[in-house]
Amino acid sequence: MLVAGYSWIVFGISVALAALSLYALVHAALQREDAFRAADKQTKPFWLLILGLAVVVQFLPLGAFGFMLVLAGIVATIVYLVDVRPAVRAISGGGRGGGRSSSDGPYGPYNGNR
Repeated sequence: MLVAGYSWIVFGISVALAALSLYALVHAALQREDAFRAADKQTKPFWLLILGLAVVVQFLPLGAFGFMLVLAGIVATIVYLVDVRPAVRAISGGGRGGGRSSSDGPYGPYNGNR
């Protein structure tokens, strides 16, 4: 009974990681190609290839060697989401606040009555 419960946990984690990789792939596909170069990151086709392979490998039964490929795909996905995605979004203007400064109030910039 314990093994059956453990297999459902592993299956849930696998599905969540596959969904995360798919999200990263879709995000990379929707970004402008010049934003990757402007952010001084690898090119868009490079990330589409790496993230696409990460998604495909998670659904192939490859045995023990497949585990290493899945692990490499997860690492690539995490690198994209933590490092590349914020840099590309900052270049594309997709960051939080829509280009507003941190000192802006609801009606415009706050200047402290100066």
